[in-house]
Amino acid sequence: MAVAQEACLNHISRESSDIRRLANFYKEIFGFEEIESPDFGDFKVIWLNLPQAFSLHLIERSPTTKLPEGPYSAISPVLDPSHLPRGHHICFSVSNFDSFVQTLKDKGIETFQRSVPGRPIRQVFFFDPDGNGLEVASRDE
Repeated sequence: MAVAQEACLNHISRESSDIRRLANFYKEIFGFEEIESPDFGDFKVIWLNLPQAFSLHLIERSPTTKLPEGPYSAISPVLDPSHLPRGHHICFSVSNFDSFVQTLKDKGIETFQRSVPGRPIRQVFFFDPDGNGLEVASRDE
């Protein structure tokens, strides 16, 4: 059985009914840069890049989609960031954890914080405007 060699994260995609709002959030909160996006004709996309990390592809949701936009959690359909440690989320790491968390608070974003037991890593959980779960972890301190 062959195992992928030198595998790395290429991109994550998120579907949204308002990709411009979602793109602005990721640019403002994480510093993603908007990059050239292909023209797929029947639906819009915005591609974002986080230098030295990965790309985020935002895809316009089909108007006929019956599934609701987030939140996605393993234990609750309620938009509560305390459920995210066991729910679906993307995690970023930052070196300025305290000031980053303060920025979230200043923007009125509801968060849930905790620490990794036995390690000096702190975590903050929150949602993007579409209810997708996010985690930001402190880099080893």
